[in-house]
Amino acid sequence: MIHRYDFGTPLTTGAVVRELPAEAGSLPFFTVEREGERVIFTLDLHEDDLIFGLGEQLKGINKRGNFFRSWNSDEPSHTEDKRSLYASHNLLIFYGPGRCFGVYFDDPGAVAFDLGFDRIDRAVATSENGNLSVYVIQADTPTAICREFRGLIGRSYLPPKWALGYIQSRWGYASSEDARRVVQEHRSRHIPLDNVCMDIDYMEDYKDFTWDKEKIPDLQGICDELRGEHARLIPIIDAGVKQEAGYEVCEEGLDRGYFCRKADGKPFVGAVWPGRSYFPDFLRPDVSAWFGEKYHRLMEAGVEGFWNDMNEPALFYSEEGLEEAYAKADALRGENLGIHNVFDLKNAFVSVGNSMADYRRFYHTLDGQTIRHDKVHNLYGAMMTRAAAEGFRQFDPDKRYLLFSRSSFIGAHRYGGVWQGDNCSWWSHLLLNLRMMPSLNMAGFLYCGADLGGFGDHTSEELVLRWLQLGVFTPLMRNHTSLQTRDQEIYRFSSWERMRDVLTVRYALLPYLYSELVKAVLTDGLMFRPLAFDFPADATALRVEDQVMLGDACMIAPVYEQNARGRHVYLPEDMLLVRFRSWSDFDLEPMKKGHQWVDLRLHEFPLFIRRGKAIPMAKAAEYVDAIDDTNLTLLGWLDGDTDLTLYDDDGVTRDVTLEDGLTTIRVTVRDGRASAQADGKRVDASRLIVG
Repeated sequence: MIHRYDFGTPLTTGAVVRELPAEAGSLPFFTVEREGERVIFTLDLHEDDLIFGLGEQLKGINKRGNFFRSWNSDEPSHTEDKRSLYASHNLLIFYGPGRCFGVYFDDPGAVAFDLGFDRIDRAVATSENGNLSVYVIQADTPTAICREFRGLIGRSYLPPKWALGYIQSRWGYASSEDARRVVQEHRSRHIPLDNVCMDIDYMEDYKDFTWDKEKIPDLQGICDELRGEHARLIPIIDAGVKQEAGYEVCEEGLDRGYFCRKADGKPFVGAVWPGRSYFPDFLRPDVSAWFGEKYHRLMEAGVEGFWNDMNEPALFYSEEGLEEAYAKADALRGENLGIHNVFDLKNAFVSVGNSMADYRRFYHTLDGQTIRHDKVHNLYGAMMTRAAAEGFRQFDPDKRYLLFSRSSFIGAHRYGGVWQGDNCSWWSHLLLNLRMMPSLNMAGFLYCGADLGGFGDHTSEELVLRWLQLGVFTPLMRNHTSLQTRDQEIYRFSSWERMRDVLTVRYALLPYLYSELVKAVLTDGLMFRPLAFDFPADATALRVEDQVMLGDACMIAPVYEQNARGRHVYLPEDMLLVRFRSWSDFDLEPMKKGHQWVDLRLHEFPLFIRRGKAIPMAKAAEYVDAIDDTNLTLLGWLDGDTDLTLYDDDGVTRDVTLEDGLTTIRVTVRDGRASAQADGKRVDASRLIVG
């Protein structure tokens, strides 16, 4: 059951697809007060209440005790003192003794969440704009709340099947030769690979929808060449359009008035990679359609996927902000700089990027109204994602394309996936990757993952190996790093064969992972869940922060500490441990409910399968299209007969239904032995443990 309550004059965000009338009366659970423009929502907390949600955010799965601010931020340092990242996913689920409800704050501006931070017994949400719709979702369980919420916001994006293959990326890949070398190095070593991402250096002077003809003389040719090797080229597109005479996108945008404007009506100018740039007003449908069509130029050359970046929007500076910084420096020139004015000088330049003053300097047109950017800031990246996705649909309405974005808002989950931004090569960020997965799923983002090995800083060989072991299970599995960091392609390391073995497990499990992803999309389900969702009566499971449920049958618990040779796990029920070394080299160990220590050498990683469940595994392959899902081996621990449902399709058709792709695998147990059968498949049940 969902109820909507309006405050002020809510703005259209596109987050919600199911229209509900606004209700009269007071908002349940919360006390509400207005202070100037702000609206403040306060809720008393019981000492045992858990708080889930907020999608892409820092800290744990349970958000209680922390302070967050929804304000999409170009934030490269994901340290614990940060309160905002690249996305705003304003869903909270309160779960405790005697109550279970969700609340979604549909507000495109800044919203602060004090979730027991200032006072341990109180949660406070503050809308800084004061114009929003609040949706209260009531159900018996957190899982049911998520399903209700997804019905409100619409079906999640489904990528092509090949997008679940391994992706190699780097800031620094700039040429056809770079992409060719990556593919050749993988293929020569039989390391699985499906995609190569190109960062900004492939462009001509960092101009969107261009490519440097000296570095990539024939884009169609390299796309065809890579596709012949069963790999795809995935270029980046940024939000800022370079200010340059003769640049078609710039001149068209200026001529048609498509860029965001200042109060005086002139186009707003901010700087990103190419320097001074304009920013399309994606909130206007005509601008969105225009920008989406621009992707076609690269698609006509054979590109089948993109990643959108710098779309918070990131601003290095504005012309006005830079002049103010210079003026501050001039005013302090020759002064005896002491404790106060030295920081004034420093902050004048440190704060010139992504400043609130700049976000108040330009305007959008939304539903015919002129709206200052800071009032709708959190929508910008989501609207860029929508523009791209609708452009893809115009290009080919029947085909799925790969699309993932850095900045997002609820609603963008219908059009593309997300990666978790510019993380660092820190062990803490490996754990953060795991913790974000269920929270992103709650917000509707199912195709998601983090930069494996870490984006910033120099990674270690051990960290890459352990991070790949987590990445085996995330739908978006990409190795990506920054310019001037250590090379971290798999083939650069002495233990590359062990890393290759990890990837073979990903490809062997892909029939199961793809099936669970599609079923979650089509049934408004969750692929990743906190243990609390599945085991609400288990007081220990409620508080577990380093293990998550995966799909219908599994639990994952990666090693996330340096120099570890195992880890502690809590099993809320009997489970089967699969200790993987490669797709063909693994141990099966039945484990009883309770606290367990699991030995895991550096080249070993675990998967836990619930008792009474089984999962299919194919033979490993070097790319997704080569996976033979007609010959499957079942892994599991069964006590009796069971039926498994496996989904599959052609991997590219856009409009799919669950009924058209389901296969039932029937497992029969007789005299301590299992057998299995399924139409059109050969199923080996010899690895099942019975009894």
